[in-house]
Amino acid sequence: MKLIVQIPAFNEEATIAQTLRDIPKKIDGITAIETLVVDDGSSDNTAAVARKAGATHVVQLKSHRGLSSAFLAGIDASLRLGADIIVNTDADNQYAGSDIPKLISPIMRGTADVVVGDREVSKSPHMSAIKRLLQRIGSRTVGLASGLRVGDVTSGFRAFSREAATQINVFNPFTYTLETIIQAGNRNLGVQSVPVRTNAPTRPSRLYHGIFTYLRKSAATIFRIYTIYKPLKTFFAIGAVLLLAGTILGGRFVWHFAQGDRAGHIQSLILAAVFLIIGFQTLLIGLVADLISVNRRLSEEVLVRLKRAEAPPAVEHRPQPAIRDTRPARPQPQPRRERPAAPPEAKTASTQWVWLLDEDKLHDRAKPAETPILEPDLDDDGPDEQPAAVGGAPRRRRRRRGGPRPKPAGGPTE
Repeated sequence: MKLIVQIPAFNEEATIAQTLRDIPKKIDGITAIETLVVDDGSSDNTAAVARKAGATHVVQLKSHRGLSSAFLAGIDASLRLGADIIVNTDADNQYAGSDIPKLISPIMRGTADVVVGDREVSKSPHMSAIKRLLQRIGSRTVGLASGLRVGDVTSGFRAFSREAATQINVFNPFTYTLETIIQAGNRNLGVQSVPVRTNAPTRPSRLYHGIFTYLRKSAATIFRIYTIYKPLKTFFAIGAVLLLAGTILGGRFVWHFAQGDRAGHIQSLILAAVFLIIGFQTLLIGLVADLISVNRRLSEEVLVRLKRAEAPPAVEHRPQPAIRDTRPARPQPQPRRERPAAPPEAKTASTQWVWLLDEDKLHDRAKPAETPILEPDLDDDGPDEQPAAVGGAPRRRRRRRGGPRPKPAGGPTE
């Protein structure tokens, strides 16, 4: 089972090396652990420092695209590199890398598809009281929108199974944390939370410049994501409120009109008509949006199938049964002289540079082509046409030594 730890980074040359060093080198049940740093158009030496620190793969975006785009680029590259489990962590070393085994444990047991690291903000000494309150309110709101119970919805320390990663589609440029949870709830993916530790902050957050900015963007993100996945329910609720308000105002006008006050309350009649018209139009918008969402779900299903087709298949290593050869023994050709192997000190591990715009380099490294060994054909019973040799030239079949030479057709006989 292959684990890839992806790290979106933007101008993180001061902390990326420590983040890479904290990632465990060996985990029980994991056969390969690789790291992938997504350089989101950094203006410093983040990519060079990551390579020097031992990053297995580096994806470089030519311009700064934001956290969501860097996250998606890392997910796409990890899938093409054959990851079975993908862990996302921050480049500022906020999360303890030693908690990765605990984070991926539910996925390895098969009890979850997505695991979110819970920072337990109510006990965290690195957050203020107002941030703790806002985090609890945001977690409950996202829980209502997704139908899931997640203790820390804004945590970036997450693990995804291969199947869950293929179904991730993030549209919001602000952040991926809220949308992925709501999306997982709508796709009926298993989501769990595990407590994780955090390190002391090394810098202020770059995602938002103030609490009110964060509240405004988060509220807009939650509403937009919920509307994308449940448009009919959202617009039906809004339209029902408008129709109810118009009905109340219209009933008020009818009541006064029945009581004999037929000269006033025209404002109530006009406002009731406005509410009723807007409410009816909102219901129609909900129906159209629901039809569009059906097309969107079909498009997402096609995208998921494309991701599965592009990702290398999982290889199960099973012992092959022994096959007994009953054919008569044949003379073995002379062994080919092998080139002397390079000394161990010459084989140094180097970072594999993966460019997002180069599709070929996102796949596993191609194995060097082996030159076929031309062996003499010791059997005359085979077909006359032999496979081509290297370079496309046909290979002539060699005669068996000591055999009679073929006679030309129509020639004299002894």
